[in-house]
Amino acid sequence: MNRLRYTIPNSFTALSLVLGVTSIVTTQVGELELAAWIIVWCALIDMLDGVSARLLKATSDFGAEFDSMADLVSFGVAPAMLVLNAGIQIGGATPGVDQFWVLVVAVAVFALAGAMRLARFNLLSDQPSTGWFAGIPITAAGGGMVPAVVLVLIHNPDLAASLPLRLYLPVLMFVLALLMISRLRFPKAAVRDRLSVNLLQGAILASLAFCGITRSYPEFLLGMGIFILIAGVIAGRVTRPA
Repeated sequence: MNRLRYTIPNSFTALSLVLGVTSIVTTQVGELELAAWIIVWCALIDMLDGVSARLLKATSDFGAEFDSMADLVSFGVAPAMLVLNAGIQIGGATPGVDQFWVLVVAVAVFALAGAMRLARFNLLSDQPSTGWFAGIPITAAGGGMVPAVVLVLIHNPDLAASLPLRLYLPVLMFVLALLMISRLRFPKAAVRDRLSVNLLQGAILASLAFCGITRSYPEFLLGMGIFILIAGVIAGRVTRPA
């Protein structure tokens, strides 16, 4: 029974890792929309991983390391490959030209920043939880913002054609990379003292789950991602300890 207790959250982690690899393969064969939704599914499964580990009291050093490895693939490498191929297929970044190499550097920096962010998180994992992250979590950057942006571009080809994506996509990846390795205080999804905050968190998670499961309303996903980033950064600044 004790082994089963640890197997459940680790199974969610394994599924997220497998789906992350599936997203990379799906991206490489040109199915960008499906690849982006798979990353969203990885984010939803990552939430189940954390919730099940806490409910079953099945946290462990192995689980923490395994989760970080899965996160690096699903929210670091997979989003990087998605944006690289989106830049080629949608943004017109022809391989070999200068804009292409700028995009390659941007997605590589994003994956590197994600790895550094996860390593730093693991070093601090044995300290008492404060309910706050140091820097934007990789799940929010790679599991939320990146696939949402690509999905909106796919669903709105006229908008994609009107934007200089060869500039915007590298900037997006550089900014998200910087936010991940920053020291900005960002709130964790956890039970808070205020009922209104808990209700808001629940509504957001339920809405994101609906969009991911039904593969619909990518514009809402992007809007909520931007709202969560801005609101989280502001909350971190307003509530900063003296």
